[in-house]
Amino acid sequence: MATLLRVPEVATGSTEAVLSEWLVPENEAFDAGTALAVLETDKAAVEVEAEDGATVLRQLVDRGTTVEVGTPIAVLGAVGEDVSGLLAELGASVSASASQNGSAQPESAPSEPAPPEPAPAASNGSRERIFASPLARKMLKEAGIGLEAVAGTGPNGRIVRKDVEAAIARADRPAPVAAQLEATSEPAREKPVAEPAPVRREPAAGASVTEIPHTRIRRAIASRLTMSKQTVPHFSVRRTARIDALLALRKQLNEVSPARISVNDLIIRAVAVAHTEVPDANVIWTEDALRKYDSVDVGVAIASGRGLVTPVVRGVEKLAPSAISDQVKGFATQADEGKLKQQDLEGGSIAVSNLGMYGLDEFTAIINPPQSSILAVGAGKPGAVVVDGELTVATQLALTLAVDHRAIDGALAASWLGVLVDALEQPLRLVA
Repeated sequence: MATLLRVPEVATGSTEAVLSEWLVPENEAFDAGTALAVLETDKAAVEVEAEDGATVLRQLVDRGTTVEVGTPIAVLGAVGEDVSGLLAELGASVSASASQNGSAQPESAPSEPAPPEPAPAASNGSRERIFASPLARKMLKEAGIGLEAVAGTGPNGRIVRKDVEAAIARADRPAPVAAQLEATSEPAREKPVAEPAPVRREPAAGASVTEIPHTRIRRAIASRLTMSKQTVPHFSVRRTARIDALLALRKQLNEVSPARISVNDLIIRAVAVAHTEVPDANVIWTEDALRKYDSVDVGVAIASGRGLVTPVVRGVEKLAPSAISDQVKGFATQADEGKLKQQDLEGGSIAVSNLGMYGLDEFTAIINPPQSSILAVGAGKPGAVVVDGELTVATQLALTLAVDHRAIDGALAASWLGVLVDALEQPLRLVA
């Protein structure tokens, strides 16, 4: 029996994604577990896998289309199966004739599938009902264009995205944010689309300004960080570590290591030491309980060309510094190319954000929920320090740990940071 492949919930809190690529063409059979399509969320590419073996009888959505969770994107079934009834329920026009393999073929492929019962616009007297997709309605509202001003080209005259885009172009006005966000998505990996162009404005008074439309990832970052600061009770603890011995060890390691090891790689390894010795800090807060992890999975903040992402290096307590270096470099490349997967961004109880390369003495970072802490790393700088009662010069590194107070108390955070500093000042512990 034919079934509909629907958009799954590909990320917590995500309500829509962009179908960037079809991996299995129409009329091709596949096995259970086969990746059928690629969806792009705000930060990652997610493959949609088949639960059972079947054949793609019909693709309902073109690549590059923004689709909401639950939207049908394909009809799956057996070769030769009649799916005209199912397509009719979706509002598709179905040809009375069948293809050579017996499956019903629609007269035209809709670029945006209609729901079984599209919601009509509010009627006024004897005016004919106007059908439009939720996305089209949203775009029209943002553009200030009425439904009655747009001619629908979708099934049964339904207004779809391309109709709205054409209406906006005719109105000679900038596209609304929703349309610009769709334009930033890659319809296919081999055919990237440029970011929305800045728009010059001439306000009524004062100097002219340039409006740079928000990208999908910038909106996601803004929403997530705002939510974190509003709902997570942050507090911070600070320490300074002397890292001359760490720098000497790094130099020795790079003389024999197949991968160039950075100070940040060693800091990530030190985080694993601290989590191992203070396991009560390797937790996250949930509404029902503290969730305590056995392995040390560490998020690494990466400022990619597409925006800020925090992929997670897993099992850091078992990794050599060179292996950590390889993973972080791989994540950085994938982030720039837009090829990080959703699972790369999930998990872990802590993240590391390092802005030392910009010369910052210290800073405080915002926790990335549901993680319970984030370590902000400043620049290593020479300074006067008292060691064993004598004044000397040492390279000092400022460390600021921001903590979710629901999961970790002050004494625990201070203890954890003390172990981290000890590991950095006695760096042989990082390669033991």
